[in-house]
Amino acid sequence: MPNPSQPPAPRALSDRPYVVALAGMAALAAAMGIGRFAFTPLLPMMLSDGVITLVDGSWLATANYVGYLLGALACMALPWVALKARQRWHPARLARWGLAATVLLTLAMALPLPWAWAALRFGAGVASAVVLLNIAAWCMLRLVALGQPALGGLIFSGPGLGIALTGLSASAMVAWHWPAAAGWAVFGLLCVGLCALVWPVVQGLPQAAAAASSAPVANPPGLGPAARGALTLAYGLAGLGYIVTATFLPVIARAALPAGSVWPDLFWPLFGMGVAMGAALSTRAPVAWDRRWLLLVAYLLQAAAIGLSLVWPGVGGFALDSWLLGLPFTAITFFGLQEARRVWPSAGDSFTGLLTAAYGLGQIIGPPMVAWTLHRAATPSQGFTQGLVAAAAALVLGAVLYAVMVWRWPLRPR
Repeated sequence: MPNPSQPPAPRALSDRPYVVALAGMAALAAAMGIGRFAFTPLLPMMLSDGVITLVDGSWLATANYVGYLLGALACMALPWVALKARQRWHPARLARWGLAATVLLTLAMALPLPWAWAALRFGAGVASAVVLLNIAAWCMLRLVALGQPALGGLIFSGPGLGIALTGLSASAMVAWHWPAAAGWAVFGLLCVGLCALVWPVVQGLPQAAAAASSAPVANPPGLGPAARGALTLAYGLAGLGYIVTATFLPVIARAALPAGSVWPDLFWPLFGMGVAMGAALSTRAPVAWDRRWLLLVAYLLQAAAIGLSLVWPGVGGFALDSWLLGLPFTAITFFGLQEARRVWPSAGDSFTGLLTAAYGLGQIIGPPMVAWTLHRAATPSQGFTQGLVAAAAALVLGAVLYAVMVWRWPLRPR
């Protein structure tokens, strides 16, 4: 019989819903906001230092996206080809290893080893995909077990917060005339601090403390191969749609605005603030709403943002473009993963891995496409314009696909 005079045992950190959500947010801030996207604000600094050219930057970005694709494919295949290994290398363990790799790979970019940078960016892409898929799976399952699934959207604020933080930091570094190598070192140390927030929380199986007495519930039937293929294609188009602007926005803005303007360094943080705000707003979407309509609106919003930068290439246009492009960025991920589980519930994490791989493939196409348009165009401005038009067209096509899916496979009555 318990002694009433003894104080109750403290709750584990993984039993506190907001702590779980914040840990997921910190993990994605490190792996995505820094590990993947710190390259964008540091690219102009690397160009200014003369250590790379614009074409080199495109190929470094591509190496990162190839790594992201392969990391997603590995996560998709693991449950199918190595079930016992999946039981040992569960989401918490994979996420922690991915975060450790992110720290080392980011710090290594500060070394004067340009011959190794492509391999480092490739590795960072692999690590970011592993962390994204596994931290999302662990945190969202943990929040379901704790009865707070709506907090899952907060996890996806992490990339936006990381992007805003790195963008503002890079702006200050430019003002202080720091080299890009110093920026990589600072961001690597920032990753260490974020990982310290994640480590005590993300441990073990996500539902270890959940009640085990309830009988298992059979998965709903889901939809067929045609619906899965359409969702995969549409989700992949989002990767192509955003990547041109997200990768080259500071360079495009710096070329369009007067020399010495401070604004180009602030557009990327505005993008990150939009990402964080959109992720937070996504948690307010009612469960009954069709996620395909939400995704359609998000795609059109990003396409409109790209169009805005073409018709209004000034401070106001770039600022609004940055914010609007970021607003649905991780909301697309949140809604897309929810739709994946509805369309193919029995696939578990494998279908979400396939979607992430399709997204990664779309990203891979973007930088070489821009490198090709820059090579063929008379001026860099024309080359970037052609790339932006292609990106907006991809998003519009994705929105059309969602409209077709809504018409062809309407939601079943609840």
